[in-house]
Amino acid sequence: MPFNRELMAGTLRQGVFQHYMIQDAHYLIVFAQALAVAAAKADTPSLILQLSESAATAVAVERDLHDRYFRQFGLNAEQVTQTEMSPTCHHYCAFLLATAFREPLPVLLAALLPCFWIYREVGRHIFGSAAPDNPYRAWIDTYASPEFATAVDRMIEATDLLAAPASAAIRESMDRVFTRAVQFEWMFWDSAYRLEQWPVSL
Repeated sequence: MPFNRELMAGTLRQGVFQHYMIQDAHYLIVFAQALAVAAAKADTPSLILQLSESAATAVAVERDLHDRYFRQFGLNAEQVTQTEMSPTCHHYCAFLLATAFREPLPVLLAALLPCFWIYREVGRHIFGSAAPDNPYRAWIDTYASPEFATAVDRMIEATDLLAAPASAAIRESMDRVFTRAVQFEWMFWDSAYRLEQWPVSL
């Protein structure tokens, strides 16, 4: 898609990347909240710890990345928080929160997994082709890092572990929310590239 191709080439317009990063900052808060709910639903010490650490790491690592670019863009925290969620970001966040509070843990992990998995694959793909002086190198390096790859592997393993004894109905629900989250990931990048706004302002 255009967003990813241009990011890899280093030609993505700063305004587009800035819009994306602001929306991603909104999304990150909800993503961490959903991970925290998942940790609360877990019933083994190891999984509770893993999901709690994932929530904390998601906030710490990505906030550092956001802050780096926001300083570069001349944006402060208040400007970011006062920027409204785009329609796609809003719908994706609503989907994650609804899944977190309404669905059992295996289904929730299936909804969270695409964000981990897709970013790893995109990061790896772009890392091998992007120039060292790419203006978005810090973003690329974050998602192509061995540390992030390990976190993704652990999330895949946890999801598979919960799926193994699950009923056919639960597995069907896992497939459904996984597919929807993949669609939202594509929509998120596409909406950023289009600088998506609400069609009606009140």
